[in-house]
Amino acid sequence: MIVSSSNLRGRRTTRGLFLRRVLGLFLLVATFWSVWVCQQINSVANQDDAQPADAIAVFGAAEYSGHPSPVLHARLDHAVELYRKQIAPVIITLGGGSDRDSGNTEGGVGRDYLLANGVPFGNIIAETRSIDTEQQVHRLAAIAHENDFHHIVVVSDGTHLFRIRELCEDAGLDVYTSPRPALGHISNYDLAMRYFHEILSYTALRLNLNMGWLRSWLEGKPEF
Repeated sequence: MIVSSSNLRGRRTTRGLFLRRVLGLFLLVATFWSVWVCQQINSVANQDDAQPADAIAVFGAAEYSGHPSPVLHARLDHAVELYRKQIAPVIITLGGGSDRDSGNTEGGVGRDYLLANGVPFGNIIAETRSIDTEQQVHRLAAIAHENDFHHIVVVSDGTHLFRIRELCEDAGLDVYTSPRPALGHISNYDLAMRYFHEILSYTALRLNLNMGWLRSWLEGKPEF
């Protein structure tokens, strides 16, 4: 059977139109999803829900040669402030280290910083094995179970807290979110990258994507 060139062009046009419609629908859904996630991030980031609880959990951020990075410093300072307000009697520091950290861990550095700021050793629990946010939540859930903690105030960056809250709820934890104070001026580009990071991370979580390279890239700890 001979197919005319006009029929071939018609089929290509129909196929192209179908693909454009599928792509358009995908972009529309992705846009609505991204807007919704941004709204959820903003809602949590702009509200401090700290209230009396059993413990305060500080999520890890980068440490440099045994010293907290500016971001981790700000999170720890906020936790100390909550502790002094008697929000909770215990502070949990979360986060492990890598081969490049010379044996230092985010949780261990956090513990040392708290000790230097007057928090008694017996009032600190340092978790030092987790390597990403999801693992920190799982370790936090285990610590809460071991110590009979029912309510926990979680401290991190404002844009990070929506995903933390969702992960904690999935793990059966009852948490109150409390964002650390801002560090100086954040450029529009850096703020956009934070939101992009969180939208992509949360989307990967809900789609159950478990690709090692994706997790490694998403769980990078940029200092901005």
